[in-house]
Amino acid sequence: MSEKKIPVIIDCDPGCDDTAALLLAFRCPEFDIRAVTTVSGNVSLDKTTYNALRVTEVIGTDVPVHAGADRPMFREPVYAPHVHGEDGLLGIGLPAPKKTASSVHAWDAIYREAEAQKGELEIIAVGPLTNLGIALAKYGDLAEKIKRIVIMGGAAQGGNVTPCAEFNIYVDPEAADLVMKSGIPLCVCGLDVTLKAYLTAAEIREIKAMGTPQGSLFGAVTEQNCEKVFCPAGAPLHDPAAVLFAAYPDLFTAQRCWMRVETAGELTRGKTVTDCWSDAQKEANVDLVLDLDRERFAAKVKALMAEY
Repeated sequence: MSEKKIPVIIDCDPGCDDTAALLLAFRCPEFDIRAVTTVSGNVSLDKTTYNALRVTEVIGTDVPVHAGADRPMFREPVYAPHVHGEDGLLGIGLPAPKKTASSVHAWDAIYREAEAQKGELEIIAVGPLTNLGIALAKYGDLAEKIKRIVIMGGAAQGGNVTPCAEFNIYVDPEAADLVMKSGIPLCVCGLDVTLKAYLTAAEIREIKAMGTPQGSLFGAVTEQNCEKVFCPAGAPLHDPAAVLFAAYPDLFTAQRCWMRVETAGELTRGKTVTDCWSDAQKEANVDLVLDLDRERFAAKVKALMAEY
């Protein structure tokens, strides 16, 4: 563990895997989490913000929650209630939050924190990238003030919401492409790696058996994804993979490549067009995370959850 903690904002749309990611992030000793920002995605903004407030209270943190965009930059909203339930948390009976969201918009909070951290701020973005797109559009000097963005989104091959697009990028491809073009150092944890970043049903039961409210919540939001066709070995931890990459990159394997986002194609909306090998020889702009040590990843997840 480094002596100096990494100042971090977590930009998310809770959401089940966002909830698991938050639970883990707040136990990573490497992080100084400065804020949680919310965006429309898995469910509508009012629900993602309400869920972020509820989850951070279960965690026991007073880190501020800033609501952001209630729709993509140029498109109508897309939600995923069939995955996360109508409320975003599968109807899990978490208590109503005692605190409220900050009056400062997410994109303004991102800029203010980037200035305050003097070029050291990192962002872990595990939802649609609308807040970051708006922040980049509003603040012309933002890109030079952010050290790194770790993104859960996209896929070099395939997709989940369409045959060629992953949900977070599909929802707001224009915002995602703004981020890809920004010049900010980017690390992309797409389906290529997140479908390998799974916990087995037995491993999830181990976490639930820890007997903490946080472990129970982690189990509740992850176990429903076990034994799905796309990952029969267990429950893929999409957003937690990005969190753990940001803290423990040695668990993962990444490759430099070029990536942009398709915004015009009717059938290819949201495709992360990825070039690792072609003759085009475009200048690399992302570290694409492609693999991980699954056993060490699972052990780290369990160790972090044991800290509650």
